[in-house]
Amino acid sequence: MQLKKLSLALATAGLWWFSTGLAGAEEVTAAAGTQAEDAEQQQKVKARLEEIKAEEKAAAKAASGYYVANRSYGTQKETEPPKYVKQANKTWLKDYDAFADVDWLDLGLEYRARYENRQNDFRRAQENIDDPILLRTRAYVGLKNILDPFRFAVEVQDSRRNHSDYNDSTDRRLSNDPKDIDHADFLQAYLELHYKDSIFGKDDLGNSRPFWIRGGRLAWEELDRRLVARNEWRNTTNTFQGIRANIGQQKNDWQLEAFAVQPVQRFANQLDQVDHAQHFYGIVGDWRGWSEYVTLQPYYFYLKQDGRKVEYDGNGTSYSDRSVYTALRQAQAQVDREIQTGGLRVYGVLPGTQWDYDFSYNKQWGNVQRFIGAVGTGRYITVDHDAYAYNAEVGYTFKNHSWKPRFSGSYGVASGDHVQSGTDTSDSQGFDRLFGFGRPWSSDDYIQMNNIHAAKVRAEFEPKVPFLNNVKVDTGFSWYHLDDATDRWSAGNNLTDVTGAAGRDLGKEFDLRVRFPINNYASLNLGYAHFWGGDFVETTARKVAGQADRSDTSNFFYTELTLLGF
Repeated sequence: MQLKKLSLALATAGLWWFSTGLAGAEEVTAAAGTQAEDAEQQQKVKARLEEIKAEEKAAAKAASGYYVANRSYGTQKETEPPKYVKQANKTWLKDYDAFADVDWLDLGLEYRARYENRQNDFRRAQENIDDPILLRTRAYVGLKNILDPFRFAVEVQDSRRNHSDYNDSTDRRLSNDPKDIDHADFLQAYLELHYKDSIFGKDDLGNSRPFWIRGGRLAWEELDRRLVARNEWRNTTNTFQGIRANIGQQKNDWQLEAFAVQPVQRFANQLDQVDHAQHFYGIVGDWRGWSEYVTLQPYYFYLKQDGRKVEYDGNGTSYSDRSVYTALRQAQAQVDREIQTGGLRVYGVLPGTQWDYDFSYNKQWGNVQRFIGAVGTGRYITVDHDAYAYNAEVGYTFKNHSWKPRFSGSYGVASGDHVQSGTDTSDSQGFDRLFGFGRPWSSDDYIQMNNIHAAKVRAEFEPKVPFLNNVKVDTGFSWYHLDDATDRWSAGNNLTDVTGAAGRDLGKEFDLRVRFPINNYASLNLGYAHFWGGDFVETTARKVAGQADRSDTSNFFYTELTLLGF
């Protein structure tokens, strides 16, 4: 009996053990199956995320094509048409039935008022405090699509300067200053033939490669704006008259533009006139198809000046006006020049990073005339022109930070002309900045692309302000040196020390700018810059008019309000 009970107990225990082991095995098998399913699901999720990322990249590629925007500070070209211009059915006019479907009309109206406070402005010969109010009004009308291939556009501008010490100056070059003043004139007035689908076909993404040619009054920008610019900061604008032609668009893998124009001479109180002394030709390419991380922009410009037709200086003052210019100065200005400029710009974003770069090299060659000696006994000689310039900028953007800060460093050089004597027969080595802009070389407007070494560090960010959206702040510090101590400081009232004893140290500059929109039709821009003059400035600026006590620092503050009509 006892043996039977023991056998039954062992049998029961074995059955329990077996069932338990079987259940455990099933659990292990189930767990393993679940893990496999989880791993498979994770792989599917990962694959789908990669698909979504690829789809987003493809969508972005379809939207922008091959184009990748450059990030370098202040080098973004003005759009065509300009940013203040809108399509009629995308303005407040769309609320009216007559304009609801009008996609063939471009309209723009912009009013800008800027108050400046300049203390010891080194662009002026004397130390003072000037408080100019600069007013600029622009209007634009353009017709497109509806009459294709025929299009046209007209842009007018009125620029004025009030409340300035120099408005009533006895020096006509200061009181009638076309850098600030240009009463009611045309910026653009051109006819265009525009073919959306041209003989040049499409790129590999299916983007059409249009062709257009324009003739008339033109204003536009090239490359990084350092050689051809509208000069958006300045109160007046560079314009030209002639022809522009273009193959391709921003989306395409390659694009090519050519132009043949004459610059327009600005006059403060009369209609601007074509400068018949100068002809300007150029060709600019964009090659975006080689790599999404590299955009190549090769270019060539040719400037020819006929000295016999040179009548006015950059301020619209006649060289024959003996109240301003001597006969010797007139002879020195009326020279022939042939300047060829070739170069390459390379920019992009490094793959897999937020590092961006922008490099350019510019070489100039040709020949220029010089007048040496005295009027009546002097003579014109021709010397070679041999100059260069380059710029390099590297930046990093913290995309994951809510403020999107970008930090950058840059270095720019433009060669100066070594002056040997008043009868100098050496090569011309000063870089000619052609029709470029002054900013972002200097927020004070003290630096131009000639005879300069400029090193800069900058920070740009978009702070999150509770009561304002889209606030943008940028600030920087710059160090300036002359390339050649004997050449002039062109933007600094042409100060020169031909002995070179004053050295090359031009100075340092700190600047700060805050931009924010008030609403869709108004925005505000606030800025400040402080300049510390170096040895060159301390020595040469104090020699002018015997000002031995002239300060070696300057301050510049401005506030700018922009209003839009559309």
